Amino acid sequence: MRAVVQRVDGASVVVAGENGPETVGEISGEGLCVLVGVTHDDTEEKADRLARKLWSLRILSDERSCSDTGAPLLVISQFTLYGDARKGRRPTWNAAAPGDVAEPLVDEVVSRLRALGATVATGRFGAQMRVGLTNDGPFTVLLEM
Repeated sequence: MRAVVQRVDGASVVVAGENGPETVGEISGEGLCVLVGVTHDDTEEKADRLARKLWSLRILSDERSCSDTGAPLLVISQFTLYGDARKGRRPTWNAAAPGDVAEPLVDEVVSRLRALGATVATGRFGAQMRVGLTNDGPFTVLLEM
């Protein structure tokens, strides 16, 4: 699993709805916006490790974590994190797990975070999403499980 973690001061996810754009996930104030990519050999154990790392990662103000402050997380599936653009001009997606593998593992990360006590908003798996955020710092880290 791969995650791009951004310390934010608010973030949201909007998708197209029947009656126009619809906000499906949103957090206010200090928190984390997390883009999660899944590859073929990822497991529930890796999802659990990622959730625990996100919950305890000390990148909020004053070197605190979401577990310290109760800060919310916005978790968004993003298969493009496993894109490979080393050759040619078009990325390949061979390393990205298919939806039937990836979706349950992203859901597992969210479930494990909530079991730890986190407030978690999400995007919509497989949807064309517009992510808006205010990166605080800017502060962005890459996690690999």
